[in-house]
Amino acid sequence: MSLENLARIGQLEAIEPDPAQMARLLSAARRALKDARTVGLEAESRFDIAYRAVLQVANLALQANGFRTPTSRPGHHQTMIQTLSLTLGLNHVLVVELDALRKQRNAIDYSGDLVSDSVADEVIKHAESLITIAAARWP
Repeated sequence: MSLENLARIGQLEAIEPDPAQMARLLSAARRALKDARTVGLEAESRFDIAYRAVLQVANLALQANGFRTPTSRPGHHQTMIQTLSLTLGLNHVLVVELDALRKQRNAIDYSGDLVSDSVADEVIKHAESLITIAAARWP
């Protein structure tokens, strides 16, 4: 499905890309990644902060392509992540991995389950990669 089709069914809204807003999102993602690497933070906190960086890059990529998710609609995080193949050219396998981490984050928020260091490190790795890709496209 294309971004235009997602807009037609109300999953996205068309916008005019704003370079200043895009720069703020990239800067925010970089700050979040730096915070996620903080030694001594619990894995759950590192996971949450790195996940925020992933979402900020996904939002940036959508905005750069002239769209945004309506935050009043349920599933806007899912839409941001699942459109990364269209907005950043990520392969399907990577998008599926990121979506699985989104689902895991939601489950953790409602269950109180513990987050392992390896899972937190995985989200941090994904955030680093997405920031690198976004920074190369929209410096």
